[in-house]
Amino acid sequence: MPRTEGRVKSLLWPSIQNGNDVDYLGAQGYWVCALVAVGSFVLSIMSGHPYVGVYVLLFYYLGGVGVREHSRYAAVVVLLLYVADSFFAVPGPARVIMGGVLLSNLRATWIAASWKPESNEAIPAPRFGDTWSEQFVDKFPTWIWPKVRIPYYVLSTVFLAMTALGLVMVLRKHA
Repeated sequence: MPRTEGRVKSLLWPSIQNGNDVDYLGAQGYWVCALVAVGSFVLSIMSGHPYVGVYVLLFYYLGGVGVREHSRYAAVVVLLLYVADSFFAVPGPARVIMGGVLLSNLRATWIAASWKPESNEAIPAPRFGDTWSEQFVDKFPTWIWPKVRIPYYVLSTVFLAMTALGLVMVLRKHA
């Protein structure tokens, strides 16, 4: 079954008409979080903070896995920490655009997590595993999320606390 909207609309303001849309938006959220994970990791390495880079990579990547599995918590925490991180980062259009995409990702995850109409269109799209890409985006998140969900909650809570502490320290310094 084809997607019901174009790629740009589904990225910026998605809607869900059928099970294929639910699956597509989950995969899209996974890739967006993976992109943020790799970008943040590279920037952390370049700034001389490799351990922070690994922590951030795990946080955003596993958040993407949660989004792929329609976890509202993962989508909320990823957006919150990206916005909080924006206070420490150099502002720019790419950061604003990515923040908007993550907000859209939260909306899509929220809709997908609660979308269960009783019709033939609600049948979820099958998750294939024929290619390496399909294994990576379809099969791996389904397998790993139940195993890392609780550790991710701990990881993200620690990350939230550290970020909040950092924000308070910065605000105190400037007050």
